[in-house]
Amino acid sequence: MGGTVLLIEDEPNIMEAMRFILSRDGWHVHCHSDGATALDAVRQRDPDVVVLDVMLPNRSGYDILRDLRGDPATAALPVLMLTARGQKRDREMAERHGASLFMTKPFSNAEVLDSLRHLLGREGAA
Repeated sequence: MGGTVLLIEDEPNIMEAMRFILSRDGWHVHCHSDGATALDAVRQRDPDVVVLDVMLPNRSGYDILRDLRGDPATAALPVLMLTARGQKRDREMAERHGASLFMTKPFSNAEVLDSLRHLLGREGAA
C-alpha cells in the first residue's frame, strides 16, 4: 500500500519500531538521525512523506520544517511532526512552521499508519 517515507528520528528504539511497523504495512522506509544533514537527506531520497522529530541532534525539527516549507521543491511535502512534548505551545509552533500533522510520543501503531495514510489521501487502505 505505502509509499516512500523518510523517518528523521534520533531515538534508535523509536526508529526501529517505526521502520518495522511501516515496512510491514508496505511502506519503503529510509531513516536519518541528524538534524544538520536532514535537508540533504530529503533532497536525496525524495520521499512521499516525512516523519520528523522535533528534538534532533545538531538542528531542531522546527528549523528543518521551516526550511522545507521555504523551498518550492519541498513546500508541499507532507510532514508528520513527532514530539515527546505535547504541550499546546509545541503544537502551535508546529502548525506555525507548516506541519501537516502533529503527533505526540508515545503513539499507537494504528495512529501512525492512519496519519500517514491520511497525509497521502489513502484513508481506509490496509
